[in-house]
Amino acid sequence: MERPFAMHRIRNIGIAAHIDAGKTTLSEAMLFLSGKKHRFGEVDEGEATLDWMPQERERGITITAAATTIAWNGHALNLIDTPGHVDFTAEVERALRVVDGMIALFCAVGGVEAQSESVWRQAERYGVPRLAFVNKMDRVGADFFRVVEEMRRSLGANPVPIVLPLGAEDKFRGIVDLLTMEAVLFGDGEGKAEPVVVPIPKEVAKDAQAARERLIEAVAEADDLFLGLYLAGEASTEDLRAGIRRGTLAGKLVPVLAGSAAKLKGVRRLLDAVVEFLPSPADLPPVEGTWEGQTLTRVPSPAEPLSALIFKIQADRHVGKVYYVRIYSGVLRGGDPVLNAGRGTVQHVGRLFQVHANERTPVEELAAGEVGALVGLEEAHTGDTLCAPRAPIVLEAMEFPAPVVDLAISPLRRTEADRLSRALAALAAEDPTLFLRTDPESGELIVSGMGELHLEIVVDRLRREFGVEVATGAPQVAFRETPLQAGDFDHKLVKQTGGRGQYAHIVFRIEPTAPGTGLEFESQVVGGRVPQEYIPAVRKGLVDAMAKGPLGFPVVDLKFILLDGSYHDVDSSEQAFRQCAARALREALSRLGTALLEPVMHVEITTPAEFVGSVVGDLSARRGKLLSLENKGNFSVVTAAAPLAELFGYATVLRSLTSGRGSFTLRFDHYQRVPASLVPKLVKRVPVYSG
Repeated sequence: MERPFAMHRIRNIGIAAHIDAGKTTLSEAMLFLSGKKHRFGEVDEGEATLDWMPQERERGITITAAATTIAWNGHALNLIDTPGHVDFTAEVERALRVVDGMIALFCAVGGVEAQSESVWRQAERYGVPRLAFVNKMDRVGADFFRVVEEMRRSLGANPVPIVLPLGAEDKFRGIVDLLTMEAVLFGDGEGKAEPVVVPIPKEVAKDAQAARERLIEAVAEADDLFLGLYLAGEASTEDLRAGIRRGTLAGKLVPVLAGSAAKLKGVRRLLDAVVEFLPSPADLPPVEGTWEGQTLTRVPSPAEPLSALIFKIQADRHVGKVYYVRIYSGVLRGGDPVLNAGRGTVQHVGRLFQVHANERTPVEELAAGEVGALVGLEEAHTGDTLCAPRAPIVLEAMEFPAPVVDLAISPLRRTEADRLSRALAALAAEDPTLFLRTDPESGELIVSGMGELHLEIVVDRLRREFGVEVATGAPQVAFRETPLQAGDFDHKLVKQTGGRGQYAHIVFRIEPTAPGTGLEFESQVVGGRVPQEYIPAVRKGLVDAMAKGPLGFPVVDLKFILLDGSYHDVDSSEQAFRQCAARALREALSRLGTALLEPVMHVEITTPAEFVGSVVGDLSARRGKLLSLENKGNFSVVTAAAPLAELFGYATVLRSLTSGRGSFTLRFDHYQRVPASLVPKLVKRVPVYSG
């Protein structure tokens, strides 16, 4: 089958930024200018194509990463628009795992904000080359050069402007292209007409020449090949373009552009830059994976064995689960048998699709470098690798942050309990940051998520998509427990009630471990003192007991070393050892004592400068730790770390402190121990902040 676009003409790109920077508006502008849609949708009016969920259109925010494909200058751009709200950071994580390049969007007024920094670090972790687009240049307070400097200072980036804005705020009328050394004027309209290319105005000619010289110097520092041509006096504009591309792909520089997506200004030049400077799948090094302890590689080619990564799952009432995949090598065809390498199961693929928001177009196959969707798998999860059964490989999966907010949830009608369980299971399969558990004492179903908005959306989807009406408690901070110290224990379970009894005996040691390690299990049993077939049951018993510690919260970060034990030929069983281990751990934790862990949030507050003292003082009273203080015009940005439990009602407090002019964002940072003196107060399960 002849492919519509050769691999070197494909660009898999994501758009990521802080909330309200204009990501979805930029996506809509790209769709409109490429001819993919014939009307420019207004995000604030609920008309955005890629914000297709009812909850997105009502709130004017992006909740789930949406994919589409557009054509531009003979290239296919597979575009993924990602959320900016911190509660949906998992959507950004999985998008950045599979894209080849990223457009980092910055508001010309807000600059580098909290979530801007988070997505930048995520892109760095996956080695994703980036372009930067300074949006909203027509807004009051827009400052292109301040944003570029913030990128350098706050992100440690090497931003290199390839355009020079002509004016700012209501005087923003165009750009100077520093590669062609021509001016592009947008006119006074909405930018829908083709821009006019004119000579550089005399009043900015000197600034433009200086900016081009800085561009040339930056590229020469980042690319040795261009440096050689430049020193020899042989560097042409095409050599400069090639040098920018090589520097961008190597992560040594970030080309910066400017415009206003809402007015369609500067978006054409951005699309050109995506084609010029971001990588195609053919530009990427071989993807690495493992199998049976060996490191393997797959070249991005249709001729290689199949390797693909499931990066997103979507529940659909009509076709079941829809699996979004990125093909790294080989060709995937409908009906093909594929190995889910991490789970060791061979399944058959159903139908394949290209995706445009929530619309799906059937295709016969997906080849290396392409992004698409499939249905028909029996069971798979986010991060699973699909590969050729005869050429197994497991690709690097994704890591997601731990949930920090709990919500008790129950059906309004008892008859709908099964429907609620199925609906929540479907949503949890979609969302790797959504956790479900049952409180062992109350029997309540507890849903854990990334924030109040995250859980609010879950409840709304239960009602609308699955038709289940539910009752909920107040959101609660997701505390955790960990052992205070190490200790050695000996525990025996003996039950004799006539006939076959229960017998299990274990000797073990418990040690606290580093944050984020979860449960580490090690068996040092020798001589069959505890038969091998019973050891997995011991581990299952530990997991049972860790669901609720002495203080009433899940237990994390401990190492359990099984040292010795004994068994009975007749009375021992897997169930007996599982029960013994659970009881043993509960008793051990009660004797050792546990420390309470609480989620600490990274807080970024924007406030008029005259209220900084009040804001910082209030944060200190909330056990907050000031990290930085920065002035941006008439406003100050306060960055701090503060316990989530102390941020209840903070939105109302901040409005009062700043005469209604302050705003803030939160994102989870880490868990830390609660001072012992505060534990009695906090174990009452303080509600989460109310945004």
